[in-house]
Amino acid sequence: MLQALQGRYGARGLRVLGFPCNDFANEEPDDLPTIRSFCEREYGATYELMDKIHIRSGRGNDVHALYQWLTAQGHDAGPVSWNFEKFLLDRKGRLAARFPPDLQPDHPAVITAIEAALRG
Repeated sequence: MLQALQGRYGARGLRVLGFPCNDFANEEPDDLPTIRSFCEREYGATYELMDKIHIRSGRGNDVHALYQWLTAQGHDAGPVSWNFEKFLLDRKGRLAARFPPDLQPDHPAVITAIEAALRG
């Protein structure tokens, strides 16, 4: 579904970025080339996958600076609850919306927020 968003809105400026991490129930233990290959094969993903990072503190892990910033913004501030939590930045780099892991990328609330972020 993230690939579909990239295809639908990429020409208008949306960039989907994936940040793999293994901070939740050992769901992402592989290295980046293996993760990238899996995403390409299973989902046709062509969006950018960044290096694996830590997004939740614990076991001596430092939360990556990007996620320190993302999780400190707005009324939804707080730690990431699980993999696949989604953050939407507007054209000026401000946090426009944050969505829980169980909300699908094609949910109307996500589409509405993307449309608004691309307009503004």
